Amino acid sequence: MSDHHVRRIVTGHDDQGRAIFLEDGPVPRVQRIGGEHGPLFFEVWNTRETPARIEPASGEPDEDGIQLAPPKGGTRIRVLDIPPDGDRLDDVTPEEARAHFAEVGAVEASSHSGKGSRHAHMHRTETVDYGIVLEGELTLILDEGETTCRAGDIIVQRGTNHGWANRSDANCRIAFILIDGQYAGGLE
Repeated sequence: MSDHHVRRIVTGHDDQGRAIFLEDGPVPRVQRIGGEHGPLFFEVWNTRETPARIEPASGEPDEDGIQLAPPKGGTRIRVLDIPPDGDRLDDVTPEEARAHFAEVGAVEASSHSGKGSRHAHMHRTETVDYGIVLEGELTLILDEGETTCRAGDIIVQRGTNHGWANRSDANCRIAFILIDGQYAGGLE
């Protein structure tokens, strides 16, 4: 895992409308999902509406636990530390995959169907996600094809069924900005 935490700096306004720092410190919500070898989620911030409300000194809206998708009509930013897959995902059953996604409130997102699945954690959410690889590398797996994403690469993930495989021997750190979406044109 990366040896540094994620720092969150939050700005706001004082009583005179001047720009000020409200927070500067480690991300307050950090949780490992899927057991001791699962990804580490650093939840940075969420919004509950678009356009996002900008108030003088409001904090992040309260949220219980870690949720995979952003709030309805909102956004989410998180950083993930994803360890190497190794062989630990080789024999994951569809039930175990659903349990993994249940930990982040998204059991319905799991699309792992057994031995024919391209990756144990294939999933689909009704979101547009911007992924920015910060360090290491990940392989993005789709129903048709895959590509390796390295530090500096930016992925625009548009509600497609996908999985992330860390086939390297090092941690991958990736930032995601997730935007609530709505399927159109029969994609539901």
